[in-house]
Amino acid sequence: MGEQAESIRRMLESIPKARVTRRGFVMTALTTGFALAVRPISAQTVTTDADSLTAGEVKIPTSDGSLPAYQAMPSQGGPFATVLVVQEIFGVHEHIKDVCRRLAKLGYLAVAPELYARQGDVSKLSDINEIRTKVVSKVSDAQVMADLDATAGWAKDSGFGNIRKLGITGFCWGGRIVWLYAAHSTQLKAGVAWYGRLIGEHSKMQPQHPIDLVGSLKAPVLGLYGGADEGIPLETIEQMKQALNAAGNSSEIIVYPDTPHGFHADYRPSYRREQAQDGWKRLQAWFRQHGVA
Repeated sequence: MGEQAESIRRMLESIPKARVTRRGFVMTALTTGFALAVRPISAQTVTTDADSLTAGEVKIPTSDGSLPAYQAMPSQGGPFATVLVVQEIFGVHEHIKDVCRRLAKLGYLAVAPELYARQGDVSKLSDINEIRTKVVSKVSDAQVMADLDATAGWAKDSGFGNIRKLGITGFCWGGRIVWLYAAHSTQLKAGVAWYGRLIGEHSKMQPQHPIDLVGSLKAPVLGLYGGADEGIPLETIEQMKQALNAAGNSSEIIVYPDTPHGFHADYRPSYRREQAQDGWKRLQAWFRQHGVA
């Protein structure tokens, strides 16, 4: 490890970590490897090394405790344009960590907070319906927005994140969150949402959905969707496109024909290499176009 990388490590460790209050956090550290619900892992799984990077677990101070997160950035230089990485329904497991390293290889400080940390550890649950009912259903959009704000604040306070060049990307559950954060944050420059749900029932935990917030988007979003996604019907994507056009919003939606949900998830059977690689190129171009570079 070089002198600068070592100084970065010491700096990260020295950032004040919030004390856990009476509410507490169920998760105080990130899971290792892949979530139980997604095993066995595909032979196509992409693994990005940490050579020339400073990468690992950090703690994000919040109003009620310390949120575990994974961060990766170049080991030399900075401050870096910053990308918030929002987990799939499976939490911050190895795939999301790998996405952070991929972004760091492009010159970003990428950070993925574990946004279920208060409600439960989904990595140990083998059934996706159990994940939804026991954990995800208890995570409010308001909590997530606050935690993403705290994560952006952590990046700024670290001295290595330039949040004047702030982006966000997320997958599945996190894809929906990207749209919401683009309507919430006044600092965000651009977002890239991978197959995030656009329309849904309203509840106390989810009072609004992306289609409800088209008129409130403060940053442009690139939506990447599969035409054969059984969970996100094409008609809902078309409704979102029409709403964006009607509002004169500069966000864009790309639909890959005959492509399933989770096409970027290289560790799962749903992975589609061509579409995933095309989406990744579009992500880079979108961020450059909108000042996240």
